[in-house]
Amino acid sequence: MSEAKVSLPAVYGLKAGMTRIFDESGKHVPVTVIKLIPNVISQVKTTETDGYNAYQVAFNEKREKLVTTPVKGHLKKANIDKTLTRFSELKSDEVSVDNLGKELSLEDFNASTFVDVTGTTKGKGFAGVMKKYNFSGGPASHGHKFHRTTGSIGNRATPGRVFKQKKMPGHMGVITKTIQNLQVVELNEEQGYMLIRGSVPGSKNGFVRIAKAVKK
Repeated sequence: MSEAKVSLPAVYGLKAGMTRIFDESGKHVPVTVIKLIPNVISQVKTTETDGYNAYQVAFNEKREKLVTTPVKGHLKKANIDKTLTRFSELKSDEVSVDNLGKELSLEDFNASTFVDVTGTTKGKGFAGVMKKYNFSGGPASHGHKFHRTTGSIGNRATPGRVFKQKKMPGHMGVITKTIQNLQVVELNEEQGYMLIRGSVPGSKNGFVRIAKAVKK
């Protein structure tokens, strides 16, 4: 695998947790710690063969015995010696087959860079409307029978049905969420971490997508 690296508008990392640092003026700055992991180009998609230009990126290295045979064959075809198990696509205006098997560069994510971070939110299980949608609920005093329930959800005889997307109790969390315009505080490739100001979606050890901010 070549040592040359490729710059793409996004990379994948691992959310290690949160901590705080102090800037030059002594102000307290809450940051999320992102563990840097190898991102390797495992497939090149072109308009001639696939109808669009994109790079398939492989990450999340595991022990060899935990990787399936088809995945091993796919990685071998790209001359990747790491046993990576997760794959995602990053679209690009121009692609080159010569980049197959190369790692992604982090040179575009230095300190003070603004990024958009995408992750899967924490699961909250089954939740009622007060927790899930911040409904106010009913009176809490004695004599009332309406406290935390949804309330009326229907209409009159016309249309005589419940509209789609009605806010109802149900499963909460485990959705793809993007937080925009977060700032990179520090990038340390030698020790393998990145600090991003503020919080990002997901739980500890969850994968996050760090992309250049589209609104900056």
